[in-house]
Amino acid sequence: MDLITPGLGLVFWTVITFLFLLVILKKFAWKPILGAVGEREDGIKKALASAENARKEMENLHADNERILKEARAEREALLKDARDIKVKLIDEAKAEAETQANKIIEQAQAAIEGEKRAAMAELKNHVANLSIEIAEKVVRAELSNKDKQVELVESMLGEAKLN
Repeated sequence: MDLITPGLGLVFWTVITFLFLLVILKKFAWKPILGAVGEREDGIKKALASAENARKEMENLHADNERILKEARAEREALLKDARDIKVKLIDEAKAEAETQANKIIEQAQAAIEGEKRAAMAELKNHVANLSIEIAEKVVRAELSNKDKQVELVESMLGEAKLN
């Protein structure tokens, strides 16, 4: 027997052994191997579908984030505008209140000045009246010291009283 050219018996038994091994593999090994490959294929398909869903969800989340950011920016701008409006309003109110208070203080000062002026004028009139009375008293004493002058003064006063 030559190793390079196999004999008919060797080929026969090799084919029988191969077929027997093929039947045993088909019965015991192919089903689990094909089942594992099928499960692996299903797992890969599920993973791809999951990845696609995750990608879509990420796109949706990104769009939601953009929308939320726009809303937040708009809300921030609205709040800043409201704050500016409130600031301007408060400043205007404070200015108006300060102006009102200033006008009230000026009016009070003017009233106080007018009151002081009246009091000074009244005091001055009283002082002038007192001085006039003193002068008149001195003049009258001087005039009334003489009898002729007394009569002349009374007649002069009576003449003036009739004219009025």
